[in-house]
Amino acid sequence: MIPNTVLLVGSGGREHALACKLRESNPSFHLILAPGNPGMADLGERVPIPATDLDALTSLAVGRGVNLAVIGPEAPLAMGLADRLRAVGVQVFGPSAGAARIESSKAYARELMTRAGVPQPAYGAFNRLPDALEYLGRIESAGAIGAVVKASGLAAGKGAVVCPSLSEARLQAASMLEGGEFGEAGSEIVIEELLEGEEASLLVVCDGEAALPLLPAQDHKRAFDGDEGPNTGGMGAYAPAPVLTTALVNEAMERIVLPVLAELAASGFPFIGCLYAGLMLTVDGLKVIEFNCRFGDPETQVVLPLLDEDFLTLISLAASGRLPDRPLRWKPGRCVGVVLASGGYPGSYETGLPIEGTDAASRLPGVSVFHAGTRVAQGVLVTAGGRVLCVSAMGQGYEEAIDLAYRAAELIRFEGKMLRTDIGAGVRGREVKARLT
Repeated sequence: MIPNTVLLVGSGGREHALACKLRESNPSFHLILAPGNPGMADLGERVPIPATDLDALTSLAVGRGVNLAVIGPEAPLAMGLADRLRAVGVQVFGPSAGAARIESSKAYARELMTRAGVPQPAYGAFNRLPDALEYLGRIESAGAIGAVVKASGLAAGKGAVVCPSLSEARLQAASMLEGGEFGEAGSEIVIEELLEGEEASLLVVCDGEAALPLLPAQDHKRAFDGDEGPNTGGMGAYAPAPVLTTALVNEAMERIVLPVLAELAASGFPFIGCLYAGLMLTVDGLKVIEFNCRFGDPETQVVLPLLDEDFLTLISLAASGRLPDRPLRWKPGRCVGVVLASGGYPGSYETGLPIEGTDAASRLPGVSVFHAGTRVAQGVLVTAGGRVLCVSAMGQGYEEAIDLAYRAAELIRFEGKMLRTDIGAGVRGREVKARLT
């Protein structure tokens, strides 16, 4: 049965894209947004409950007769919101806290991948600095030049630090374990082999046993053009990512996703929701950079516009363990998303700055403006976060989609607006030879 009352938890660009796709599927069901954002105001009923207020969200779901809950952010998933809602009889698209450990503990995720036989970089997990330094000394003796140092816990997508030299890795390990960088999330760290290759994101809809891949996407994590600067939550993305061909997507499903899902189920934590696989294509083949327990951001903002399915029905079937046994359908074309951020992001930044031009940008054919860090103050739309908006554009090819996204982004103005000017630069003029399915 298709639900008539849906609760969507979250307030970012990812949740705005999810809300748009849900509403596109069915204009008549009641959509409750907790807390939502100003861009979602016309899509459903906004309720001012934070995504991490589990008691209030559970009471809301029971009191309003919610049939299906869709949980966007990782924090409430790690806290057990899906478990709480299922316990009161609500179907949920989102994993249990046990299954969400695949993101909330990078050390656990690496152990899980080891048990599942999934290709991944060499790694070590540590909660004491002397042990971490001893490990770095050992890999240096074995010929390593650099490493990736990651906070094991949730760090809003910013807890992975690529260290080109081992001296930098030692400093970073000390900063996390003894300097308090990333707080509790960095009380345990994972030190990983520094992989070389091209990255891509594969989002997979899962029902506890079966899984269906969405189109692969490629995110731009670094703050500045040319992949320079600090890691961010993501400065833009495009889909489909040609680095992951149909054959490689199939390989990723068989060698990575399905074994991990089987291991989670065998551990008592079947995964229901969206599993995000961060992959790198190395000279030795595909390897897993990370797993996330939810839709990616900003990948969702470029993948979902291309999906040619009734999204509400799809995730309802997943939540009830009944995914269809067929490939998903896709619209022709490409989608590119450019994030508009507050000046200074991902460091300190000012908020409360008036935003102009979102309506003009949204009126361009093929353009969607997804709100992330916005609010309304005295009737004026203002900035309220680091990543403020994601401007996504559809085109027949990458060139058209990129140019349209930037044309729309130019129409939007706020003081200190920061954006990368090279989103999708690697695929300009490069088209997928065969349609990905």
